Amino acid sequence: MYPSLYQINIRVWLTELSRDLGRKANLDDIPESALDEIAQLGFDWVWLLSVWCTGPLGRSVSCDNADFRREFEETLPDLCEDDIGGSGFAIADYKVHPSLGGDDALKRLRQKLKKRGIKLMLDFVPNHMGPDHRWVRDHPEAFIRGTASELEKHPQNYTLVKHGGDVILAYGRDPYFAGWPDTYQLDYANPALVELMKKELIRIAGQCDGVRCDMAMLILPEIFGNTWGKPAHPFWPEAIKAVREKNPGFVFMAEVYWDMEWTLQQQGFDYAYDKRLYDRLREGEVKSIREHFYAGPDYQDKLARFLENHDEPRIASTLEQQRHEAAAVITFLSPGLRFFHQGQFEGRTKRISPHLIRGPVEPANATIGKFYTKLLAVVKKDVFRSGQWQLLKCGKAWDGNESFDSFVAFAWKTTKGELAVVCINYADHYSQCYVNMPFSQFENKSIQFKDQMSDTVYHRDGNELLSEGLYLDLAPWGYHVFESE
Repeated sequence: MYPSLYQINIRVWLTELSRDLGRKANLDDIPESALDEIAQLGFDWVWLLSVWCTGPLGRSVSCDNADFRREFEETLPDLCEDDIGGSGFAIADYKVHPSLGGDDALKRLRQKLKKRGIKLMLDFVPNHMGPDHRWVRDHPEAFIRGTASELEKHPQNYTLVKHGGDVILAYGRDPYFAGWPDTYQLDYANPALVELMKKELIRIAGQCDGVRCDMAMLILPEIFGNTWGKPAHPFWPEAIKAVREKNPGFVFMAEVYWDMEWTLQQQGFDYAYDKRLYDRLREGEVKSIREHFYAGPDYQDKLARFLENHDEPRIASTLEQQRHEAAAVITFLSPGLRFFHQGQFEGRTKRISPHLIRGPVEPANATIGKFYTKLLAVVKKDVFRSGQWQLLKCGKAWDGNESFDSFVAFAWKTTKGELAVVCINYADHYSQCYVNMPFSQFENKSIQFKDQMSDTVYHRDGNELLSEGLYLDLAPWGYHVFESE
């Protein structure tokens, strides 16, 4: 089955609820009707962003960092200090923040979701901890140490920490960028740290059904070694095995870049971010999009397909309406996990930093809303959830017409004989093609194609479909999501 996931920035959501309630809201205040709506939309998973404890030291960095504040002010022109909660990834403790209601409130919410057939996903941040974490004081050996020389040469990557004795620690970082100044880098060359993190992960797994693992590739031995100059102990295969021994069926989703999706899948991850498809859809090179789908099902089925998340720009601010729709049809009707983001269905345009606990008030885009209402109804159909997917070939409509190369087309079939055909003209011009129809059940039949996203209905002769294909003439960024009868 191909599941759907809905990411919610829980601190922002609760701030909105607080305005409605006239008091501080926590997880217990989430309306049953809101959970019902999530279930009715067909979601199998809810990922709650930023439930864990943050601390005053991490928050002070968020408040004082000039670059961070510029970003916050672009999002919230009326920014005030109370809007800055500190990054949800500068974790002080893997316990639910008291302002959200604590661990018990999360447990109650998880039960409410379970009654509706929805599983709960939470964050696991393997690469670093926030400066308020107790290990900074109790286990400084768990972090990468720096020297006075390194601090002088690379102040963007190291800091002096005064916790019962001066020590220089490295900021957590991606090797291609400066360090995150509200985090300290964990040392995976230290076997004691590896064991500590396994225990943390096992404990987290008792509170949810799956974890989204932040920047999961950074602690791979080869990446860690290249970044920090010393060999790391393997973490993922052993940790994933240990979790599943206690929690069979527990799900791991990797945030991963640099074309390392397959590597993380082989480490034991159920899903890995499909950033490459996202990038190709934004770049608009149709051939590369089509070639992306040449990979086998063992790879495709374990990709998490998305158009936006808390790290990426809002898709409604990135692609104009028709292209947005075409990209969504490709993304969310492909195999894998379908990953949607809070605010996407309303056409929100402003990305909200995970440091903020309030988002801007934006009017909902009714046109985008209507589109996603139709698309989500299609996504939850059995043919797209449990069917077999195949890429379809597109040929020239006539000699000299090269516009056929602008199409992406694929089909879904179930064992019951249900068939869906999805065709997209991913180009800014009209395009024509014949889509190959390799379906023997069409022989000597009259076939009806009914578009699930519009009122379009085609009636075609089955033998002609088998011999010539399905002729299409689509407007720029046009698409069909056909069910055949």
